[in-house]
Amino acid sequence: MRTSIATVSLSGSLTEKLTAASRAGFDGVEIFENDLLASPLTPEEIRARCADLGLGIDLYQPMRDIEAVPADEFARNLRRARHKFELMRRLGADTVLVCSSVSPLAVDDDPLAAEQLHQLADLAQDFGIRVAYEALAWGRHVNTYDHAWRIVDAAGHPALGTCLDSFHILSRGSEPKDLEGIEDIPGEKIFFLQLADAPLLAMDVLQWSRHYRCFPGQGGFDVAGLVQHVLRTGYAGPLSLEVFNDVFRQAEAGPTAVDAHRSLLVLQEAVGAAALPQPVVPTGVAFAELVTPDTAPVSALLAALGFARTARHRTKPVDLWQQGEARILVNTGPAVPRGGTQLAAIGLQSPDPAAAAERAEALLAPVLPRRRAPEDAPLDAVAAPDGTELFFCGSDRWRADFEHLAHTPAATDVHRIDHLALTQPWHHFDEATLFHRSVLGLHAQESVDVADPYGLLRSRAVTNADGSVRIALTVGAAPTDDTVRAQHIALATDDVIAAARRFREAGGRLLPVPANYHDDLAARYDLTDEELTTHRDLGILYDRDAYGVFRHCYTQTVGRVFFELVQRDDGYRGYGAQNAPVRLAAQHAMKAVTGG
Repeated sequence: MRTSIATVSLSGSLTEKLTAASRAGFDGVEIFENDLLASPLTPEEIRARCADLGLGIDLYQPMRDIEAVPADEFARNLRRARHKFELMRRLGADTVLVCSSVSPLAVDDDPLAAEQLHQLADLAQDFGIRVAYEALAWGRHVNTYDHAWRIVDAAGHPALGTCLDSFHILSRGSEPKDLEGIEDIPGEKIFFLQLADAPLLAMDVLQWSRHYRCFPGQGGFDVAGLVQHVLRTGYAGPLSLEVFNDVFRQAEAGPTAVDAHRSLLVLQEAVGAAALPQPVVPTGVAFAELVTPDTAPVSALLAALGFARTARHRTKPVDLWQQGEARILVNTGPAVPRGGTQLAAIGLQSPDPAAAAERAEALLAPVLPRRRAPEDAPLDAVAAPDGTELFFCGSDRWRADFEHLAHTPAATDVHRIDHLALTQPWHHFDEATLFHRSVLGLHAQESVDVADPYGLLRSRAVTNADGSVRIALTVGAAPTDDTVRAQHIALATDDVIAAARRFREAGGRLLPVPANYHDDLAARYDLTDEELTTHRDLGILYDRDAYGVFRHCYTQTVGRVFFELVQRDDGYRGYGAQNAPVRLAAQHAMKAVTGG
């Protein structure tokens, strides 16, 4: 199907928006009136620019407050419409969006609305233009799709049809049965389909629409279900995104357009309108790779955690540290950005790396070129939205690139990587969720808010079915938020107390936890005095869910990275989210003391 995007969905000047839409793979655009008015280009120049970029102009919008008004007001509206139609002819746009009126002059009179829309369509037809009438969720008298269609049907004009907008329909709490009426509309009378998702919020619908829309698959609406109803009508027009979002309007247009187009590819797959390579869900974490300008602090931390430096890459400055099935690569080759040591790459065990890479590329994930010697194992890699490199590892063949180093095996407390926490740039959080869900085939859990001393953070975990791959995506509350820039690697152990003691005895520094936390713990849970004393001494945090118990503690931070030791008992499924505010406060306090 054709794909389109409203220019209002992207940041920048009109020419920047058009370029971004074209490069992302869109077939067309909706030109938003404000973007045209602010552009120094003439309509003819905009038309030529779109043609050069391979973009059709699928819609011009919006035309407001047209129908069901007194005669003198409608005469003024027709004069305004004539001017817009003349402009559209110069622009090369053949469909205009007319929103249901919110004017205080509008009356609740469907026959009048139908008559005036008929006259508007008569005028539009003279210019070779079609009118797509849309019910705004906050329209004064017309605010549902079926009401808008009844008026269009009564008007009975070939140049008048309806525009269906997923936000305006689904934001009103439509039940699945409420959408079945869409299939009663002839497909040829659905002139346009606009799509947006949104988080489920209890707020004024106008403010919700203007600030919190997102791309399909990033919110809580069943956009795919709505589209299936529309396609059953025989609708053959474009799938077009109209998203008002404060974050997107501040983010760079290019990546946002790619995210937008990816969302439509995934949507088309979901409704059976396009075939993509099947998802290849990763089955485990092969390794986590740290890049650092100085190996000493990282090496000391890993050694204290019980890791041994077991191998070194034959041709690159990369060391392999291992404990059980947990593997950490330490790389001193790349230039490290400000902030020091950071988590740069993740190796994912994949049953079919080539197919995983094929799906990633089909969903617009950047395939990363890799410098390697002829004898190095081939590893397909793509970049996640935050820049983290994701390697698809089909076996342990990659380990053959490393030469074994003599080492003394340490007593093992850690057996694998439990999860990884990746801090997302402020404007990539929703994109990251869709990326990990659609490209990697991971399941996205519910988003949670976490209180930080300096703001409210958002976090959302993605995981495979058996929990062998868990990634927590976190973002701060504002573009300049610097409170969660650290990333962390959680290590699974069967005895967090023994692991924490061994770490401390080896010279490691655990994150100190305020005594108030453990005093409150005694009130909330029936732990023994001995357990409380031990937890307090080692800074161990405690949580329960419906499935089991979670104990965890943290190391102090090196660069931008810290480690977490975690013990899951009886099938605990969470991440200790209720303890995150305590951890964040403790890290802020430690940073203030150390100046790090």
